[in-house]
Amino acid sequence: MENNFDRIVIDEAICNGKPIIRGYRITVKTILEYLAAGETHENILEAYPFLEEDDITACIQFAARAMDSEHHSLISAA
Repeated sequence: MENNFDRIVIDEAICNGKPIIRGYRITVKTILEYLAAGETHENILEAYPFLEEDDITACIQFAARAMDSEHHSLISAA
């Protein structure tokens, strides 16, 4: 699977430093919440026509990597 992390940006000056999609003020969390609510990729792309399928994939990959890192931190702290 290709790494799309270059599509995710963290900038303290934008959205209080939350991870966003490549300069847009759409947070990774927003996209993940849509997906968790059962929205399809197609519906998300219709709501945000400036996004691309790879942006959604990047959000999922970013969340998976974040969970992996968080999990390791929790194990190390134990």
